[in-house]
Amino acid sequence: MTKDKISSTSDNPAIVHHNSDLAAGDTTEVVDSLRNHLLIAMPALTDPYFKQSVVYLCEHDEQGAMGFIINYPVKLTLQELLKNVESISYQPEPPLLEPVFLGGPLELERGFVLHSPLPDNSQSTMLNEQLMMSNSSTILTSLGTDNAPEKYLVTLGYASWDSGQLEEEIKENNWLTVKSENDLIFNTPIEKRWAESLHRLGITPDQLSTTGGHA
Repeated sequence: MTKDKISSTSDNPAIVHHNSDLAAGDTTEVVDSLRNHLLIAMPALTDPYFKQSVVYLCEHDEQGAMGFIINYPVKLTLQELLKNVESISYQPEPPLLEPVFLGGPLELERGFVLHSPLPDNSQSTMLNEQLMMSNSSTILTSLGTDNAPEKYLVTLGYASWDSGQLEEEIKENNWLTVKSENDLIFNTPIEKRWAESLHRLGITPDQLSTTGGHA
């Protein structure tokens, strides 16, 4: 599922229930939204794209969900990425050595920026009071300049789920969920984001084998 824009939905945790009037195989409904929450991969999830991943969900409604993995850096620096963007002719000094992230398996040729608010936010979508998202080259071209956002994370690609798909994966014990906090996205060391996300639920990684359900 590809989304054209980020919709504004509730921040309440998702509730999954069954409707006996629905046809078999189509029994999961989204009652509330996990927008602005983190998905934390459980040991049952062994897909190489998502194993021990933390995914920020920027959209979740009855049509499905969309988000970005925030703890999978790729072997590409921001400086190297900017060098390969045709619309960018400058090279920041000092070089931007922060890593680019694998946002998900879809549209890996597209760049997205999660960032703190800017004076001119016209090129971005508000996700919460202190977090925005943009796939505009205007934001990319600001990195390394005085116009750059204070905090940012750049991904290639994104993750998405069709209607009811994420709910099924949560029921199958593939994910835990927790309300997102921007410090996990921007300030927590990359290698600690999965364990720290679990810690926000009062869970340690060695407890996961006996932990079921979702937050």
